[in-house]
Amino acid sequence: MSEVFDVGTQLRLLRQERDISQRELAKRAGVTNSSISLIEQNSVSPSVSSLKKILDAMSVSISAFFSGGEDNHPSPFYRASQLTEIGDGKLSWRLVAAGRPDRRMSVLHERYPPGADSGAEMLEHDGEEGGVVVAGEIEITVNGEVATLGAGDAYYFDSRLPHRFRNTSDVAAVIVSANTPPSFSDGGAGLHHGQAISDKS
Repeated sequence: MSEVFDVGTQLRLLRQERDISQRELAKRAGVTNSSISLIEQNSVSPSVSSLKKILDAMSVSISAFFSGGEDNHPSPFYRASQLTEIGDGKLSWRLVAAGRPDRRMSVLHERYPPGADSGAEMLEHDGEEGGVVVAGEIEITVNGEVATLGAGDAYYFDSRLPHRFRNTSDVAAVIVSANTPPSFSDGGAGLHHGQAISDKS
């Protein structure tokens, strides 16, 4: 199984290191006080967009948040069990080389179960992204243009264009994707697709 990242503990440690109360962090991030508390207790899994807002409020990038303890000379190979799961328990996003120093792109193995959605709010961020559907079907909206892609189909677009991913079928969709510069290292607004930290550029 993939390594599961302890979002709650890491978030609490970052907040405490900066001497910020849950209330103050919630105010800065524009979320409720209870949201911060529940996330830190791992009682709920935050969406990617919510986590991004919280981390931005502490000037912490997604990449820094998820980086593990990889050394300066990491192995070029990663077993399935070594991929870092950053999904929310429904959407599965397994990030390759999450803690690799100076990583210049994000490579993800994504799984969208039936009905999974990256969120009603369209995603926008700097860079470019692309991917290949490995199994199932996924509906992708890019700047108002909608297409349903099946196994073997692919996509590539400017990530600054509003985009969204939805699985409207009754089988799981699996995608292998990449984006550069890595959205998970961008400290600014925006992220990869997929809203529940349940998962890509």
